[in-house]
Amino acid sequence: MRTVLVVLFDGVQSLDVTGPLEVFQGGELHAPGSYRTRTASPDGAPVRTSSGLTVVPDQALTASATPHILLVPGGRGTRNPAPDVVAWLREHGPRAERLVSVCTGAILLAEAGLLDGRRATTHWAYCDKLARDHPSVEVDPDPIYVRDGHVATSAGVTAGIDLALALVEEDLGREIALGIARHLVVFLRRPGNQAQFSAQLAAQTARREPLREVQQWITEHPGGDLSVETLAARARLSPRHFARAFQAETGMTPGRYVDRVRLEHARRLLEDTSDGVEEISRACGYGTPEAMRRAFVKALGTAPAEYRRRFRPASAPTH
Repeated sequence: MRTVLVVLFDGVQSLDVTGPLEVFQGGELHAPGSYRTRTASPDGAPVRTSSGLTVVPDQALTASATPHILLVPGGRGTRNPAPDVVAWLREHGPRAERLVSVCTGAILLAEAGLLDGRRATTHWAYCDKLARDHPSVEVDPDPIYVRDGHVATSAGVTAGIDLALALVEEDLGREIALGIARHLVVFLRRPGNQAQFSAQLAAQTARREPLREVQQWITEHPGGDLSVETLAARARLSPRHFARAFQAETGMTPGRYVDRVRLEHARRLLEDTSDGVEEISRACGYGTPEAMRRAFVKALGTAPAEYRRRFRPASAPTH
């Protein structure tokens, strides 16, 4: 049995706590004897979360042995880290089999010196702060989670669920992890190197209606002609004016936006259909399987076939 200990403190984000706990408890329900979950606050007293919810811990940190999986959630309480929490993490963190943070829990790990010399991530809004305050940490702001040795850090709320599912899959196998994901009505297949934002979320929504319509057109027609000239004509602007206005209003170039939309669409087709790689490459505007392979390797570090093998349900049909 693997022990899982979640650290609690005033101002903790409740979903950072309950999301991973639901995943590990799901593992215990599917495979009894696999996980024993506990929560602990500095003195064992109830804590008030950032949403106002009061959580009663199982025990005090001072009475807690080093667990197999030590999970540190985030929340407003990480802005001024409690010295007793940081001290306890500094002592027990290196001995944990797995050291995991959700959202700004990475700040507590960094304060305890547990991320020095490691690659890590946190919620996108706090990546700059983490990098500035802890220059010895290699902060990667893009992925939803990062694993470096026995240390795993994740972005906000749902990314903690993704990371917990990845750990359960590693421990108990893919089918059990899929069963938990289905029960929670979440995706199992989000890889750690997936960006924290989709193209639509990463880009701001344009202020002007013609540009918003172009954004929607790109999303609905990833396999079409999405050259700057064609998109500019749809917006009734010159190509030069369109490119400048699109970047000014969305925060990224038209080409970058198109690349993200096509990659997301290709990923979904690989995950959810049995279409061949050649067919998908045409449907997503890549033209050839080789062009799509280059895009996947550049963005995700893996080829389309390997991506499909790793992130599609085992029960999905194949050709």
